Amino acid sequence: MPATKEQIRQIIAENNISSVSDVYTLLKDSFKDILQELMEAELDSTLGYQKNQKGDMHTNNKRNGHSTKKLKSQYGEFQIDVPRDRNGEFEPKLIPKYQRDISGTEEKVISLYARGMSTRDINDQLLDLYGIELSAGMASKITDKILPKAREWQSRPLNPVYPFVFMDCIHYKVREDGRILSRAAYVVLGVTADGYKEILSITVGANESSKFWLGMLNDLKNRGVKDVLFFCTDGLPGFREAIQAVYPQAQIQRCIIHMLRNSFQYVNYKDLKKFSSDFKAVYNAPTEAAALAELEGTKETWGKKYPYAVGNWENNWEDVSSFFQFSDKIRRIMYTTNIIEGLNRQYRKVTKTKSVFPSDIALEKMLYLASGNIVKKWTQRYRNWDQVLNQLIVLFGERLTCCP
Repeated sequence: MPATKEQIRQIIAENNISSVSDVYTLLKDSFKDILQELMEAELDSTLGYQKNQKGDMHTNNKRNGHSTKKLKSQYGEFQIDVPRDRNGEFEPKLIPKYQRDISGTEEKVISLYARGMSTRDINDQLLDLYGIELSAGMASKITDKILPKAREWQSRPLNPVYPFVFMDCIHYKVREDGRILSRAAYVVLGVTADGYKEILSITVGANESSKFWLGMLNDLKNRGVKDVLFFCTDGLPGFREAIQAVYPQAQIQRCIIHMLRNSFQYVNYKDLKKFSSDFKAVYNAPTEAAALAELEGTKETWGKKYPYAVGNWENNWEDVSSFFQFSDKIRRIMYTTNIIEGLNRQYRKVTKTKSVFPSDIALEKMLYLASGNIVKKWTQRYRNWDQVLNQLIVLFGERLTCCP
């Protein structure tokens, strides 16, 4: 519990405190004394008795002096006396055997790095707040310590079935052998059978290709994903073939928003509002037959003036039409990749200070750390998920329940 006002006044009087520097010195000395007493208490607990109070206890282990250890803390450097036991069984938990930095610097560096700060900014921040100077090389070494956790996360076992999986990628610049190359961060986001979002995979590779996605789909399979009901993607050529090769039963839904954007590129601005309204009737149609009828009407209206904008829908109808067989609540989830685009916006927000990453590993570290901060906010299930799940069970009951 905090000290009372009377105790604080007594401390001020006894220590002749007259400046902030005096307060800092007192805190430093008190911090050291508290750590010392805590370590002595740890040894008491290990031995089973307090110092000079062994009494009739039957044990061949006892205290065996101290060893000095220099520590670095937020109060600067100081020396502490680590108590020892004769049998060498005492392993302090407060300050582990080989730990010499208890300033929390590593945690601070990783936290700041996860929020997109450059190593130079991190150094400036630590210097201003804590008087700790940190080189860019040291900051990099500290963040490298999370790489084993990132690798473990990337290869962790996954659920046997995901009702919805969204796939997209973000492009970055990375320096390699003195050259600046384009890299794609392949992001896979799933919705679990319980209705929660989960980042399944983030992999940095060459420019986006269906061949690379095929490797990632096989990786999901190897990590335990036996089935996916719906894949929601953009329009990368070869996507359908890659998905069908690994998950032949899955429904494939092309993002309607992407389709509209692609069509809008070929429509004059003055016609855009009316064109968009006509196409809304297509993708909001109650059935596929009704949607095709609306598409035919739209073609009669706009086909001659904007043949590619309309033909784009005709040519990709197989990848667009999946969602017409489902209810509105399921459609709302699968007809757009907004869910993963929202995730990508969070990644871009974190990485915006980096025009070029020094390596693929540096990019992977930042995306992994950013993911950890993002998923902390994902505490809510999809809206109306119970109704969605009940409909999915009616439609795909065995596929949802066959995989324990």
